[in-house]
Amino acid sequence: MTAVIAPSAPADPSAASAPATDAPQDVRDDVQETARTAPEAGRDGTAPEAGQDGAYEAARELVARDAREFGVYARTGGWTFGLKVARSVRPGGQSAAQTPKASAKEFGELAGCSAERVMRFYKAWDRAADDGLVPHFEELEPGQEVELPDADVWLTYYVPRSSASSARGTAIMAAAEAEGIRPTKALEVAENPTALRAAILADPSTAQAARHALLDRIKEDPVLQVDLARDIARTDDLKKAVAGEARAADRIEYVRKIAEEGQVRTPAGQTIDAPAELREEAERHLSLIDELEPEEAGEWASEAYDTVKTLVAETVEADPELRVQERRTKFYSSLQKATKVFEELTLDDAVDFGDIYEDDMVQRLEELQEAIGTCLTALRKASQTA
Repeated sequence: MTAVIAPSAPADPSAASAPATDAPQDVRDDVQETARTAPEAGRDGTAPEAGQDGAYEAARELVARDAREFGVYARTGGWTFGLKVARSVRPGGQSAAQTPKASAKEFGELAGCSAERVMRFYKAWDRAADDGLVPHFEELEPGQEVELPDADVWLTYYVPRSSASSARGTAIMAAAEAEGIRPTKALEVAENPTALRAAILADPSTAQAARHALLDRIKEDPVLQVDLARDIARTDDLKKAVAGEARAADRIEYVRKIAEEGQVRTPAGQTIDAPAELREEAERHLSLIDELEPEEAGEWASEAYDTVKTLVAETVEADPELRVQERRTKFYSSLQKATKVFEELTLDDAVDFGDIYEDDMVQRLEELQEAIGTCLTALRKASQTA
């Protein structure tokens, strides 16, 4: 399409009151509304006063011109202004003597904006020219019109923020392209963290997107890992939530190991082969858990764990040999724990028992000694009959 924005005089007065036929429908509607509200002959029963016809027609022509220019921009967007820069700003390496085009600084001064802003349009056009969408600067002359791409394509090339040239901006743009979104959108969000915070606080879907992004980033950011861990450790509600999720994950893993590996850990710590019935039940619960959303899995994990653990206990009790081995393992495990705890008591010369003495200490040790004696007697008796 050819972007022509210079007005042309209508052939008759009625044409001046009608919007350009190539303007968008909403623009044509606005122009028609303006025409209805403007003073007209016969509208209120009176004709415009003498001498006002020329001013009225001039005003109507300005309305029509605005509509035509708006239609051009609606179709081509930033390409309209990109063309003005491309055909009027001289490429790098050319001197003022070689071309009538202006420098970016001079063009910006004439336009009342910064040279940096002019160069953003310049660079966008240059990138598009490299992709073959538009002519290169050297091929354009001041005032020349060319076919312009659609408006939506402009946003692929134009970066309206100077931060894009920084290392941070470059990284953000690369990540945006990898996600398949416009770099300008990502830069806008990055430059307004307060707006991002507001969106996260107000909108659950935005919060979920932020959570997923943090989880992806945390894998490669040790500093962020430490910061988040510290935040969790200092927040009671988060600590409880983490503990609950860790417990649910352990229970799901317990059920998964039975279903996938066919092995189960007994309450005493033995690892045994899971019976077919137990394995089938674990598989049934696991298939249900895998279909649930993560936030729903916790409740079902507890039910699956309790069901499977009950079956494990029943399996142990149903096998006499396994039951004896379970009790032996449990007894020995308790003995090891008790031994370790007693060994941790400090009984060297540095301890002044006069300072730490309490009557119940002696009583408890005497009770412990009696229990150990009873246990020893039972074990010695069992060894004689074995």
